[in-house]
Amino acid sequence: MIEMMAVVAVIGILALLAIPSYMDRIVRSQIKEAMPLTDIAKQPIAVSWSAAKMLPVDNAAAGLPAPEKIVGNFVKSLAVHDGAIQLTFGNRVNNAIAGKVLSLRPAVVEDAPIVPIAWICGNAEAPDGMKVYGQNITDIPDQLLPVECRSFRR
Repeated sequence: MIEMMAVVAVIGILALLAIPSYMDRIVRSQIKEAMPLTDIAKQPIAVSWSAAKMLPVDNAAAGLPAPEKIVGNFVKSLAVHDGAIQLTFGNRVNNAIAGKVLSLRPAVVEDAPIVPIAWICGNAEAPDGMKVYGQNITDIPDQLLPVECRSFRR
């Protein structure tokens, strides 16, 4: 009986260690699942840049509905500010990121508008030779962001 209690205690301790990691994984998967919603804003922003070398200042300039009209299972609103896409999480999202914002900022080669826009997610750095536009207002902790959205500055 004592051996069984020891085994149950060890399994309980291992479960307690695994739960935070599992919860972080759930949050990261919700963020990744929300990302395709940004595709509706990426195209008009890219067209504006390639045609006029300008980025839309807001949703109306990008030809999109109001921010609170662009929603999804995990997204409360999608707003365009100076070319950057600001996703505000809500609805059925994990409480750890409810109300938090993830920024996707356009990075461009200024003297070559034909080069496609690279989208910089969250706290990630821009590729060399590209200029990033828009403000990063990401307030999600790095450990909850997908790897491609994290900062790796040392």
